[in-house]
Amino acid sequence: MHRLSLLPAAWLLALSLASAAELRLAARDAKGLPVADAVVSLLPLDSPAPTGSITCEAAVQQQGQEFSPFVTVVQTGTAVKFPNRDTVQHHVYSLSKARKFELPLYNPGRAEVIVFDQPGLITLGCNIHDWMLAYVVVVATPWFAQTDAAGTATVTAPPGRYRLELWHPRLAALLTSEITLTAGEAPPLPFTLTLKPDRRIHRPADAKPGAYR
Repeated sequence: MHRLSLLPAAWLLALSLASAAELRLAARDAKGLPVADAVVSLLPLDSPAPTGSITCEAAVQQQGQEFSPFVTVVQTGTAVKFPNRDTVQHHVYSLSKARKFELPLYNPGRAEVIVFDQPGLITLGCNIHDWMLAYVVVVATPWFAQTDAAGTATVTAPPGRYRLELWHPRLAALLTSEITLTAGEAPPLPFTLTLKPDRRIHRPADAKPGAYR
């Protein structure tokens, strides 16, 4: 795994609240452009992470013969709904070690639920529409966030030492670092990510609504 190397002073981040610290991130690529869909999680080093999912609900829908959202992050134990909002069948599946499953010949209007009870990266596909791709990132901590279109994300956690993990579909490997969160004001922490080319198969331009290909 690659490791992040930043000045120790940059890790002294927090809210002005005595009981909580705030980690704010600003992710950019090598060209300085914002990076969306980067997942950051904090694993405590001095005590076990609280168990039980804090995610009230999560969903990965099929619509327009695509998965939406492209990246979903949840805590271990979260039940994720898979509604088919298309007018065609799908065959949703995962061959990932953390959670293997299939929803074969998945009819429009169905909304099956899958519980993700092991941490890890889940890659989703559709056996009918080859270009459909999405990810569910399952983390064993309640302290996580996902960067938005502006490349920013905020994680609020108790002060203390953490193992920071940063993942993105186009990173060559998971980025990790040990950080300490303490009370006090701090600017957003910048991350420059070296991303691989986006080699996703895109939906054919001539694919018509209701068509399989």
